[in-house]
Amino acid sequence: MRSIQFPILEGSTVSIVVRFTPAGLTAEQYDKTVRLLEEREGAWPPDGLDYHVCFGSDGNLLVSEIWDSQEQFEAFGARLTPILAETGIKASDPPQHFEVHNIMKR
Repeated sequence: MRSIQFPILEGSTVSIVVRFTPAGLTAEQYDKTVRLLEEREGAWPPDGLDYHVCFGSDGNLLVSEIWDSQEQFEAFGARLTPILAETGIKASDPPQHFEVHNIMKR
């Protein structure tokens, strides 16, 4: 099992989408991670996180996020990594990342 490595888009000044594929992520692990983030980080969502969604079935949950900038994502990633290790969350693959072309909201 690999630990989660945070992707870097050099010089990105546009919003980015990050898709995480944790290995066997359970609802219990996810909920504990969110609880720890709220306790340790205070305000949730963190600065720069526009959208966060956890989806899938228990034991196979996935996470996708939209960030305002690569820099904000990296700053949060540095704080998130120890919490992921603490809750036993590991990546099955490195996160995928994409520059956003367009966002539409209802």
